[in-house]
Amino acid sequence: MYSRNAVRNLCNKSYPTIQDLKIERTNKLGFDHGYKPLPSDRSYLKKYVPKLEELPPRNMKDSFLEGLIPLSSNEALQEKYITFLGHVRIGRLLEDMDIFAVFVAYKHIYTPSLPDDVASPYTLVTAHVDQIDFTEFVPKPNQDIKLSGHVSWVGKSSMEVVVWLEQELHGTWHKITRALFLIAARDPTCRHAAVVNPLTPLNDYEREMLQGGEARKNKRRKDSLEHVSKVVPTAQEQQLIHELYVATSEIDDMPLSANKFPTELIAMDKCTISNVIFSHPEDRNLHNTVFGGFIMRNATELAWILGFQFSKYRPFLRNISDISFHSPIAVNSLIQMEAKVVYTHLHYYQIIVFVKVLDPINGQASISNTFHFTFESPDQVKQVYPKSYHEAMLYIDGKRHFDSVMSENTGGKMGDLIDKYMADLSDIKSSKL
Repeated sequence: MYSRNAVRNLCNKSYPTIQDLKIERTNKLGFDHGYKPLPSDRSYLKKYVPKLEELPPRNMKDSFLEGLIPLSSNEALQEKYITFLGHVRIGRLLEDMDIFAVFVAYKHIYTPSLPDDVASPYTLVTAHVDQIDFTEFVPKPNQDIKLSGHVSWVGKSSMEVVVWLEQELHGTWHKITRALFLIAARDPTCRHAAVVNPLTPLNDYEREMLQGGEARKNKRRKDSLEHVSKVVPTAQEQQLIHELYVATSEIDDMPLSANKFPTELIAMDKCTISNVIFSHPEDRNLHNTVFGGFIMRNATELAWILGFQFSKYRPFLRNISDISFHSPIAVNSLIQMEAKVVYTHLHYYQIIVFVKVLDPINGQASISNTFHFTFESPDQVKQVYPKSYHEAMLYIDGKRHFDSVMSENTGGKMGDLIDKYMADLSDIKSSKL
């Protein structure tokens, strides 16, 4: 929570809008405004990609950035963000958070050797989203929403960016969500990795956050190596699947009262929906591929629809975790999204969304993204069960993600540390006004 003086400064402060930041970044990267079927040739910038020894260390304050979604003064924007219930569309906020994280990452990069009249040789893309945690606060569609962010960890060619979303109400800023984005740095042609400035902590807060980023990197690597597609499930997980099989093998002939589970059961293959989206130039990023935030918004809204159908209640989104961006999607692609309820526990349920790029000529499909959503219902939900080995692996994977969200997300000590540091940065910046 901010001090009284800080709150007064924040509420009176002027922020650049997301649109302002988009225009500024387009100009700095040397892109033409407006859509062209063939993107601008930036290969001439390859000679300006620096070596690591040419890049000075940066600190977290160097990348700190704030921006505004001006809902209070822009009625056209309100129409885009409002839900049929009069709330704010979470998917729209995810779009803004994704592009804002890239802006923050660009702010971290500093190349002293680059001539002033030469565009940045870097291409930054979202590679992964670790966690997006949501608070109980319900944002209003006619009040401004502020984005804040800074780089919290740096690898050789990647940066972790923490993004904070909050809304001012009655003189107080309320947190909506906090997210951790992993941004990958590439050369101008987007074919090779590009090194970025190292990150130097200035105090104990920053050192602890830097250690947290390193721990999350190690966890991502460990989870990838131990994924059910690569490693046999543990003995405990195998036992769980066997118990589900025994309990449901004769489900069609068994009255529900005779089943050992306390809630009604439903087969996983009954809990799925899909759609196909045709992307357009308005859905592109600066590099003429489909904007990652557009994928995030559509996946979130599809998962919400499935959650509504499954639970019979309007879903409350608790967490989005482990969002993977496997490959870029070209503008004009056919994008298929499939959502499936893969795990349930009491009044919680886990939904996975697979995003595939369809080739209408040969009929082939390739997975470009996966999303993991944790929803909460006001009432206990049906217990989903698998009917095939493939579904059993989805069930185990869903349980792993759910358990991780409940115990190892960015909440707790590390989450409190991130929140306090972000508030301090806003306070310091406001005090200089």
